[in-house]
Amino acid sequence: MQTNNPQPNRPQNKSCPAGGAITALSSQQPSNGRDKRGVIVTPPSGNTSDPNALVVLHKGFDTLALAIKANIPSELFDYLDAERSIAEEERRDVLVSYNGVDLLLSPHGGSGYRFIASGGPDGATWFFKKPNTNDPWGIRLSFGSFFMATHGLGAAKAHVDHILEQFSIRTGPDDISISRADFCIDVLAPSFILNPDQCVMHSAAGRRDYITPDDMSVHGKSGRVTSVTIGGTRNRQVIIYDKRAEVIAHKKSYWWDVWNHTLRTLRTSKTTNSNATHVRTRVLCPDPDFAAENRVWRVEFRAGKDLLKDRWGIRTWGQLFDQFGDLCREAGEVVRYVEPTGSDPNRARWQNHPLWELVCAEMNDDLIEMRSGADPNPMKEVHREEHIGLIYRNLLGSSITLAALSNADTNALGQVFRQLAADMTADVEADPVRAAKQLQDAKDRYVFIKRREPPA
Repeated sequence: MQTNNPQPNRPQNKSCPAGGAITALSSQQPSNGRDKRGVIVTPPSGNTSDPNALVVLHKGFDTLALAIKANIPSELFDYLDAERSIAEEERRDVLVSYNGVDLLLSPHGGSGYRFIASGGPDGATWFFKKPNTNDPWGIRLSFGSFFMATHGLGAAKAHVDHILEQFSIRTGPDDISISRADFCIDVLAPSFILNPDQCVMHSAAGRRDYITPDDMSVHGKSGRVTSVTIGGTRNRQVIIYDKRAEVIAHKKSYWWDVWNHTLRTLRTSKTTNSNATHVRTRVLCPDPDFAAENRVWRVEFRAGKDLLKDRWGIRTWGQLFDQFGDLCREAGEVVRYVEPTGSDPNRARWQNHPLWELVCAEMNDDLIEMRSGADPNPMKEVHREEHIGLIYRNLLGSSITLAALSNADTNALGQVFRQLAADMTADVEADPVRAAKQLQDAKDRYVFIKRREPPA
């Protein structure tokens, strides 16, 4: 990547986003106590581990959105239009397949787009307009966090190129317009306490502080700040937040696999790298009994359309590859998280917090091919098992409710369940065509959870 301010070379394992983190930790030495910037102390003994050490668990792109200067071919439009009619009539997403590309087509459009179709966790969400020569920007798409974490930016570009080729859509380098790019760094920081008063930012930036009622009640305190948002979505936005709490709240279970993959990699490196002695052996988990020691904080740098185009002139793939690292480094300078320095009332003179120093150090490396290195297939299997568990619990609860409405007692539950099974079997046998369609619809709906192939 070309930069205006060359950065020192740092080792980087391209398949592990924590590569270079250990080097960054060990290379930041105190300056005889005169400057606290970047002071991160490793444990004094190779046989111990510091439970409060800062460990980078993941870094990489989190969200990517772009527009394409092209319209879909008339044949594809006619096919999608016919399938959308079916989706509207049946009020469900329908599985469409066009030239080897499978998508779940929504029964509705939105924001001027006729079709919305999802490629699942290993693909993008596509938005297509009705072809119009007066509106050449007829396609928009976005990648979510699962794809970007497990596959990376290079795979995202390759995926876009592949889908456009399969759809017989020809584009040039200037026909791509990046509209949003988010880059995040997850840090295991058990002792970190987020204080919005320690944020130093440009006076024009807005800030939103979040204190959740659940945290207030669970911890028995006046409140625990879990997120600070600085800036706006169309411009520069920096967010520091409790990622562990967000993962649990939104059931994004794949992040446990991503983080634990990094920990396993770091533990393996202990045999050859003495600086990795701070990595602990316990795996991260959502168990509330280990919430304090499993606290993961995310620093996320979001670049909206105005910042990308107006401030940095980033629109195409090439410009994104060349300049996004510099954009992130500037964000880490414009917005800082600092440590109070004695009685100095001027926060602008306060030194960076060790967490912020670590985050900024991680951004000094090549940001383009960051991905977790974790195998996405086990994560999708976990997702599938979670769906099965949820449906089973709903089925069991509904069956018990039916038993209660039939005035059955506990000893009769087995008989109630057997009768329900017999009744459902009879219904299927009475209308096998309808049952077969329902089964196929369900298979289509969860096709991407079952799929194990890597993205094209």
